[in-house]
Amino acid sequence: MRPSLPLLLLLTLACISSAQHQTLIDYLERRLLAIEDRISLWQEQTARYASELRELKLQMVSQLESLDKEKEALRINLDSVGTRVDRVERELDYLETQTGAQPCVDVDDKLIEQQVSLVQEKQKNKYLQLSDCSDMISSIKAMKILKRVGGPKGVWTKDTGLNSGKLYIFNSTEQDTVYEFASVQDFTRSAGLTLSKKLKLPLAFKGTGQVVYKNFAYYVSQAEDRIVKFDLSNTTATDSAILPFQDYIPVYTLNSETLIDLAVDEEGLWAIYATRQSDRYISLAKMDVKSLDIEQMWDTNCPRENAEAGFVICGTLYVVYNTQQPGRSRVQCVFDVNGLVSSDDAPLVYFPKRYGAHASLKYNPQEALLYAWDDGYQILYKLDMKKKLEI
Repeated sequence: MRPSLPLLLLLTLACISSAQHQTLIDYLERRLLAIEDRISLWQEQTARYASELRELKLQMVSQLESLDKEKEALRINLDSVGTRVDRVERELDYLETQTGAQPCVDVDDKLIEQQVSLVQEKQKNKYLQLSDCSDMISSIKAMKILKRVGGPKGVWTKDTGLNSGKLYIFNSTEQDTVYEFASVQDFTRSAGLTLSKKLKLPLAFKGTGQVVYKNFAYYVSQAEDRIVKFDLSNTTATDSAILPFQDYIPVYTLNSETLIDLAVDEEGLWAIYATRQSDRYISLAKMDVKSLDIEQMWDTNCPRENAEAGFVICGTLYVVYNTQQPGRSRVQCVFDVNGLVSSDDAPLVYFPKRYGAHASLKYNPQEALLYAWDDGYQILYKLDMKKKLEI
């Protein structure tokens, strides 16, 4: 007996439905396996992140504990410094009661008048050279940029009286620290000022008039416009003096921080300055390196206007002025204390293109080099010299 047509149809539909159901189950099983794999991966990543966070937390806790220890050590050091300062103040008070206070700032007007009169008498006398130097600048032979370190203004120089090779950095125009390098090579390979030895000054310097001569730093102090003589070997001030002039004004109009620019040449120590009594022009004075007394002084015809720096070579003052050309400057005024050279017959000396205005120019007579500070760049100028009588 053959099955009826409806029954065959029902059996066929049942088979098809069973196959589709099995396919759906297989698909769902595959999706569930994929989801389980992703959940397992997420769990592994979460566990790894949690482990890394725990390690970071332990590191931070350790660093915080270390900082707390350093903070406590710093507090102890500060307390110790405060105690030492109090002890020093008490000792100074005791010494003042035993010896009496010495006047250091207030200077009697009569004493100043006597000193000015004495200097004016010295000015009338002919300058007596201490050496047979008769060189003058012919041209700038070469220029070398060594480095850029520090602020836009400062001083860098060697000891101009010794062959020690040491280099000194006076960064900025107001600071109480000198940076000493054992050599120019140490300075060039140093990252910033890291290879230097810090020397603390008793009084902060002012401007860019500092010089180093025979293991002494000479600078103008910030507080009283006092010239200080500082022994670099034992880091103590050995002498100081106030020049017998009144109403100082900036010696160069383009470097307003510098009231007195100290210079060293073959003859010794010089002071380049300006006062309100002769406010249009620059003055020059020869100083005794031992006593800081004024030996002689001169009123020059070199104007302050548009001047940026000056230096002395063999008793001749050279003043550098900014020109109309950007980045160019030249020696535009020359004053020779012996009257052998004047601005009219001196050769034109132009400085190569630079970054800005010279903050300082320090002559080294042993090397015939100018140490220049220009917008934070430390530059060397090699000079071509000639005899003054060859003009």
